[in-house]
Amino acid sequence: MVDWANLLRGAGELLLPVSCAGCRAPGQVLCARCQERLRAVPQPIARRSRDIGMPVWGLGPYDAVRRSLVIAMKEYNNLPVRAHIGAVLAAAVSYLQARGELPYHLVLVPAPTRRRSARQRGGDPVLHWCQHAAALLEQVEVAALLELQHGVADQSELGAEQRWFNMRGAVRLRGGAQSLEPWRGRQLVLVDDVVTSGATLAASARCLRGAGGLVRAGITLADA
Repeated sequence: MVDWANLLRGAGELLLPVSCAGCRAPGQVLCARCQERLRAVPQPIARRSRDIGMPVWGLGPYDAVRRSLVIAMKEYNNLPVRAHIGAVLAAAVSYLQARGELPYHLVLVPAPTRRRSARQRGGDPVLHWCQHAAALLEQVEVAALLELQHGVADQSELGAEQRWFNMRGAVRLRGGAQSLEPWRGRQLVLVDDVVTSGATLAASARCLRGAGGLVRAGITLADA
């Protein structure tokens, strides 16, 4: 019997050769060396200038590998690597659960993004990580509860204090306060790709808590 899946994959690689999203090495979506770089033990993140308002755990520094991965997923719509990052997130959650830092029954909440940006990226990368992670874990669910208000400036173009000012009142519940109803009383864990100033996570936590949500912690792929 002809293995059409392998034939089509091989033909695709001839036209568009597969390379590692972390280092551009040929042959794999994410090479063994970059996978090893992502196996860092989660570390607590603190910002001296501001209190983020909850424990935040980083899965490594914003180094060249993580930067390339974030760009590949957000700017170049690299969908296959999102499953790999989901597995990294699942391992981090499991580690923190085993240490008593996170409950076993929790809800992953992706940090807010603009709907237009998500459409351009083939879907929200952070939401996809959460979904892949939840599929690997027991008693873990995902709720895309948050979005950004219209007119919020791009955080990447701002300094640390400007980021905090920009995020004041910038996060809202997607679908209004009633969208939180199915998750009331549940432990919520925010997930983001990169933490720089902590302003987005802090604003997200304020929004959820203001509506009665129980925010337990935050997790980020990279600490900048």
